[in-house]
Amino acid sequence: MSRIEVGDVGLCVRDEGSGPPVLLLHGFPDSSELWRHQMPHLVDAGLRVIAPDLRGFGRSDAPDRVEDYALPKILGDVLGILDQLGLDRVRVVGHDWGAAVAWGLAALQPDRVERLVAVSVGHPGTFPGGLEQRQRSWYMLFFQFEGVAERALERDDWRLFKEAFAAGGDLGRYVEDLGRPGRLTAALNWYRANISAESFAGAEPTSVPAVRCPTLGVWGAGDVALTEEQMIRSGDWVEGPWRYERVEGAGHWIPLSAPDRLGELLLEFLASGDGEAAE
Repeated sequence: MSRIEVGDVGLCVRDEGSGPPVLLLHGFPDSSELWRHQMPHLVDAGLRVIAPDLRGFGRSDAPDRVEDYALPKILGDVLGILDQLGLDRVRVVGHDWGAAVAWGLAALQPDRVERLVAVSVGHPGTFPGGLEQRQRSWYMLFFQFEGVAERALERDDWRLFKEAFAAGGDLGRYVEDLGRPGRLTAALNWYRANISAESFAGAEPTSVPAVRCPTLGVWGAGDVALTEEQMIRSGDWVEGPWRYERVEGAGHWIPLSAPDRLGELLLEFLASGDGEAAE
């Protein structure tokens, strides 16, 4: 893993393989470790894989201020990584917050993204959706309470955190990573910088336009955080070829709960060089 300096933030990046570049973006509360099952298969298929620890996570730096985690800052990090690696155009895969970053990258920097895979999280224009999605997103409002959320999540050996995220993911690793000084606050700052009461209520329209590249949306049938509706409706925000795949037996952390199926979908969609999405 190499370290790349983008402005005043140091970001740790896995860079493996050769061939057409694929950028893998993780979400909360992960790191590039999320992609450990998919990376070897993509590399073996002749693709170059770039998987950063996004700011605040893994071994990358964690700035102190809430505003340092606003999506424009994150997009700047990602573009800085691509620029320093000399990559003009990539194929992008994002999960959770990484999917939100990926949608933004494809929409706002269309010349940099050849094709897009959004895992679990749909286009920002579909949020917050209906009552069911608001109910599932309760934690986003809870995370807004600085200090209160941290104490509640850490109390009794991270009991609330473990209960909230028992449906998948790497709980042991999450607790270890977020238990480092300042790291839980850094992770929660992603929500504080990008989610507000107004946006949760749907009073703030998204500033992210539609994407034009071929796009694949992947959603797990057992996802307790996101509804299927928000992923299906994302097709309304794709002006290029759109494909949707529902993965049975998978929860929110599809890269971990259905690694083989996701790997198949990624290889099929990303290894194609014709610029069209498979139907």
